[in-house]
Amino acid sequence: MIPITGILFGIGAILALIFIGVFLSFASVYIRALVAGAPVGLMELIGMKLQRVPVGLIVDNRIFAVKAGIPVTTDLLVAHYQAGGNVPMVVRALIAADKASLPLDFKRATAIDLATQQSGKTVFEAVITSVNPRVIDCPSQQQQVRTTIDAVAKDGIQLKVKARVTVRTHLERFVGGATEETIIARVGEGIVTTIGSAESYKEVLENPDMISKRCLEKGLDSGTAYEILSIDVADVDVGENVGAKLQAEQAEADKRVAQARAEVRRTTAVALEQEMKARTQEMRAKVVEAEAEIPRAFAEALRAGKLGIMDYYRMQNIQADTAMRGSIAGEASPKSPGA
Repeated sequence: MIPITGILFGIGAILALIFIGVFLSFASVYIRALVAGAPVGLMELIGMKLQRVPVGLIVDNRIFAVKAGIPVTTDLLVAHYQAGGNVPMVVRALIAADKASLPLDFKRATAIDLATQQSGKTVFEAVITSVNPRVIDCPSQQQQVRTTIDAVAKDGIQLKVKARVTVRTHLERFVGGATEETIIARVGEGIVTTIGSAESYKEVLENPDMISKRCLEKGLDSGTAYEILSIDVADVDVGENVGAKLQAEQAEADKRVAQARAEVRRTTAVALEQEMKARTQEMRAKVVEAEAEIPRAFAEALRAGKLGIMDYYRMQNIQADTAMRGSIAGEASPKSPGA
């Protein structure tokens, strides 16, 4: 029978071997952190290993942060990694912000890092832009939809403007703030408003800085992730005479309307003329019909004794005399009533 002391000794030996094996597996990382002045507990290393967190990544970035004078705990780095964040980028951003004396803490840095995951930007770029301002073209040259911002002055002359906006990142408003597309849209609106309120395009050509002044006065960076430092007009070109073009188009439209109305009147007149011709033919038909009744009326009068033979001859003489006078005058001779 094995004595109890032997069993305890065996268990102790096994635990010692396990401890030595674990220590040796983390020895390089543990010693590196300890020598660098950013010690990490052995249990923390084991916990990271069990959570499938890259131990070397977390320890190395904590060493960088501590060396730069930024107190970041291992738990915070592990939590941000598990949230899907970019730990090295956050540490670089914190170091850069600290060197530039920018108010950026670990919580805000991780929020910016998570917010920019799908935008193609990083928290480090945000810090760099805050230190070194960037220039945004207005309109954006990346879209290639429009190369200039077009506006029309009160005198009808079009101006084509290119502007360059110098901005820097506003770290306190970066999360939840509008992006650079909003800056471009607001600057474009300010340019159109400024040119549209000018009495003549010559005013804008003589003083292009009036665009910058009015745009800056409106506070276009309100609610955005950037702070506008300056708005510079890069180019101003004179376009077409939009006012004259619109007047010409309006005149052409008025001409077409007048022509349409004249055509309606002409069509109405033609229709009325045709109607009058039809009515004339109708009246002539009635006259012919009435003349056809005259011989019959003479015959009835003679038959009834209301008209004598001498009356009939007298009527014939009158008609003959009338026909003679008509022939002399060049008129067609009327038909005899008794014919």
